[in-house]
Amino acid sequence: MSRTFTPSPLPFPLPRERVARSSGYTPGEQPRAHQKIIKLNTNENPYPPSPRVAEAIASFPCEVLRRYPSPMADRFREAAAALYGLSPAQVLAGNGSDDILNIIIRAYLDPGDVLAYPDPSYSLYPVLADIHGVRVAPVAWEDGWTLPTEGLLRSGARVVFITNPNAPSGTVVPLRTLESFARAFSGLVLLDEAYVEFAEQSGLPLLASCPNVVLSRTLSKSYSLAGLRFGYALGAAEVMAELAKVKDSYNVDALSIAAATAALSDQEYARGTWEGVKGERSRLVAELTARGFDVIPSQTNFVFARPPRGDGGSLYAHLKQQGILVRHFDKPGLSDRIRISVGTPEENTALLAALPDPA
Repeated sequence: MSRTFTPSPLPFPLPRERVARSSGYTPGEQPRAHQKIIKLNTNENPYPPSPRVAEAIASFPCEVLRRYPSPMADRFREAAAALYGLSPAQVLAGNGSDDILNIIIRAYLDPGDVLAYPDPSYSLYPVLADIHGVRVAPVAWEDGWTLPTEGLLRSGARVVFITNPNAPSGTVVPLRTLESFARAFSGLVLLDEAYVEFAEQSGLPLLASCPNVVLSRTLSKSYSLAGLRFGYALGAAEVMAELAKVKDSYNVDALSIAAATAALSDQEYARGTWEGVKGERSRLVAELTARGFDVIPSQTNFVFARPPRGDGGSLYAHLKQQGILVRHFDKPGLSDRIRISVGTPEENTALLAALPDPA
């Protein structure tokens, strides 16, 4: 005699209150595999990774996968340290730079502490903070996307995140300003340098004079490895040791370590892609400006532009109908603009051809 199972009418378990009320992070729109879309909305590098990456993956010994990876990604740490003139103890690998952000929050902020950041910037910051019970203090940029130094110092924060170059504006804070702020601030200063290889400066010199500064980097943008998820932090060895205490036990896998190390080893190839992006960025800025767009000077692999008529939302919708994805932020102070990732020359030409007639 068969018996029919009747589910119990018990409710689903409830998550933590702050998780239940969170809307989470909203990533850029991803087209489906079969769609023919020009994708200029999530700031990926338009060029493929170095051939050395493909070689490293193809030659990777699969039998190694039965073992856990190096807990500290030693091969990558050594390669990064050699590249930047640091010791391996000053490098910490992460599963993308978002992992580094999470690790810093875990290590340096208790529930109820304050994380401050200039606003607008990376919208993941408040999401990660809230999950950990950390309060946020977004401080508006001053005119001309100038660092709001006094506001950040008065925020009561133990940690300050500064996206530099900033997103979505593409602007940079000068090194002298950053050093002055770091010396005046008693807590930890994270410089989120996801786009730094496309800029004219980096925060690397600050590590010698400001022990409270940490740099976070990613291989997603500059090394064309967004699909691999690999990032890293640079800073004082003492700070890296504290961060290592709270990272996941094996937070980067063996195949990613091999590919990321190979990518870092081919600086000639990587720099070639950066120069290609910067050249196309200049062309986009010139063409958009000639069509009446207001374009904020950018030191990233994207441009943030306001159309001569209409708003950012209507232009986003128009381009999407033409098979081109750009990014629109439906938020005060941002909604009048669109963010355009720099594509290949062919993609950028298609974008320009798809823009509405300015007449």
